[in-house]
Amino acid sequence: MTKLTQKKVEFEWGDKQEAAFQLLKQKLCSALILALPEGNEDSIVYCDASNKGLGAVLMQREKVISYASRQLKIHEKNYTTHDLELGA
Repeated sequence: MTKLTQKKVEFEWGDKQEAAFQLLKQKLCSALILALPEGNEDSIVYCDASNKGLGAVLMQREKVISYASRQLKIHEKNYTTHDLELGA
């Protein structure tokens, strides 16, 4: 989807895109609710990086408090995995 933000990329909408949109809409409407943090103890941050993006989850007592992810920027694709892990 982020490719659509680039110049000279045409927007296509067909059966495949409609099916993906409907699935995404269904998943978002039935998503698990995030928990509120209880104090500042027992918190764990899980993070990961790949050659595609970064992701992190904040958990407390096995409940998800927050999560975030994003694609790598063009210059970040040159970083080593070690540096990407530190950035996550």
